[in-house]
Amino acid sequence: MRTIVLTGGGSAGHVIPNIALIPQLLKEGWSVEYIGSASGIEREIIESLGHVQYHPISTGKLRRYLDMKNLKDPFRVLRGVAQSYRLLRRIRPDIVFSKGGFVSVPVILGSRLNRIPVIIHESDMTPGLANRISIPFASKVCVTFPETLERLPKHKAEYTGSPIRADITQGHATKGRERCGFHNLLPILLVMGGSLGSQAINRRIKEGLEALLVQFQIIHICGKGNMDERYKDTIGYKQFEYINEGLADILAMVDIVVSRAGANSIFEFLALKKPMLLIPLTLQASRGDQILNAQSFEKMGYCRVLYEEDVSQSSLYQVIIDLYKDRAAYIERMEQSGTTHSVNHIIQLIEQVASAK
Repeated sequence: MRTIVLTGGGSAGHVIPNIALIPQLLKEGWSVEYIGSASGIEREIIESLGHVQYHPISTGKLRRYLDMKNLKDPFRVLRGVAQSYRLLRRIRPDIVFSKGGFVSVPVILGSRLNRIPVIIHESDMTPGLANRISIPFASKVCVTFPETLERLPKHKAEYTGSPIRADITQGHATKGRERCGFHNLLPILLVMGGSLGSQAINRRIKEGLEALLVQFQIIHICGKGNMDERYKDTIGYKQFEYINEGLADILAMVDIVVSRAGANSIFEFLALKKPMLLIPLTLQASRGDQILNAQSFEKMGYCRVLYEEDVSQSSLYQVIIDLYKDRAAYIERMEQSGTTHSVNHIIQLIEQVASAK
């Protein structure tokens, strides 16, 4: 039996594309194992699947700012490389597929030491730090945006798009409304700030909650530790830290979305034809990838963009109202996008690289 090791973590965005690939890989006879961090969100997500063996390793975060942990983390990364080397030597996979994030670097270095071919997937328009470190060791680099091809070695870059989870398109709106206690009389607004949450978005939504609840029912994915007990009994407002089970039903009932601009999420919203208001992370809080993602979608007419420095209670409310009012035009443009799921393309590439080993 052929074996593949998947890696990636630190946020759900570095795990979800792997989740999209796993059912098809299993269907085609691959044995699938996963290497991730001991305490990251990837462990919780992967172990909940029940049919993929998870291997935790030591890892350090690749920070761009001064922090005392920067002195210790290189040693954690070196330990992770040694652990990955031993794990991969024992598992002997045919190939490693990496979705990026800081946990992937030790795995890719361990793969190189074991002469195991690696494929990387980059969701954003510009490669992140972990992927930039890893690209020299990869056989192929899959990209979500065609513009990214210009930033990578031509012999490695492959435009595949974003792998979309098949089950995300199979939700039932009725089940979603039953779960949240919602009705059919008002439209439904989804607010989310990524798997780790967004304090800025959470704060502004709560400030304008009273006015928004006149127009919408709201489902708010707050991020771990960010649920506010003051609003737990508010009619028409439902909070979650994170949703895994039943997410497809939730998305099926949603009319419009307020979100950060992580590539995986926005491509899923595009596949589901959900008009979006995107509030990308600022340059101070990121490397600017979400700003580029949002600008690309805005140029195509799939979303409205509101930059965080321009977000106020009144501006957020008005843009949400305008987005809902113009939702039909956004949906029409998304229907013409020609976006296709890239799972088969990526798996064909995996087969090709593994066979050439």
